[in-house]
Amino acid sequence: MSKNLLTIFCVLLFLFLVINAQGGSSMRLSSPEFEHNRYIPRKFTCQGQKINPALIIDAIPSQAKSLALVVEDPDAVGGNFVHWIVYNIPIVGRIEEDAIPGKQGVNSLGGLGYVSPCPPTGTHRYFFKIYALDAMLDCDEGLSKPELEKEISAHLLDKSELIGLFQKK
Repeated sequence: MSKNLLTIFCVLLFLFLVINAQGGSSMRLSSPEFEHNRYIPRKFTCQGQKINPALIIDAIPSQAKSLALVVEDPDAVGGNFVHWIVYNIPIVGRIEEDAIPGKQGVNSLGGLGYVSPCPPTGTHRYFFKIYALDAMLDCDEGLSKPELEKEISAHLLDKSELIGLFQKK
């Protein structure tokens, strides 16, 4: 029995070392415009300029060749609403406001581009999700979220998210 425990311990130690050697999930996404789980300024919503906020990406894995970004609202009346998809973003530490940093995917309105937060009622959460990938994706512009998720699954190195809130007044 002690041999089995030793084997289990060694396997767990090995997994711990492998995960830590790869850096775990250390990439961070933030914004100079709002803090995590805080309100997004009106400038970046349907009651403002309708532009994307600046985003800062820290601790991108050194093996990363591109980034992908998905912005979505899980609180939307009809279910999850995709506000923005961007992929094949070069390795950058900052995405500027009102920018198109890579190829764009299809949002929930059926077009390309950033759809600003504009909930009909109540406070909604907006998830900004950044993915570090080990390759540039060999895809044309216009991927849907499921198509992008399939591509990401084969190339994911790390990910992070930032949540912003908004309520119309």
